[in-house]
Amino acid sequence: MNAATAGAQVRPSEDDFEPSATYPGELKPLLQSLLATLADIDFAFERDLEAARASSMEEVLKQRAIERLMAHHRERREPYVRQLTALHSRILSLVA
Repeated sequence: MNAATAGAQVRPSEDDFEPSATYPGELKPLLQSLLATLADIDFAFERDLEAARASSMEEVLKQRAIERLMAHHRERREPYVRQLTALHSRILSLVA
């Protein structure tokens, strides 16, 4: 698994939600907050990944560092992805 597929496993975005849907007032800020948090996590991961790849450490150590970064990235994203998935289901039930 590489960095591109690690983040792509579950990556909901605003495009996953119907653009014409009207969300109840209290849900839109939560949706925006969750998406912003995921974007921040992804940005930090990409920055750290590029730094690791550019490092002058031995290749074996570099690969271990990258694997740790990827695992940490998945762990950081997981609770927000779960919340976003639940919110998505809630929105779909409200607009259906």
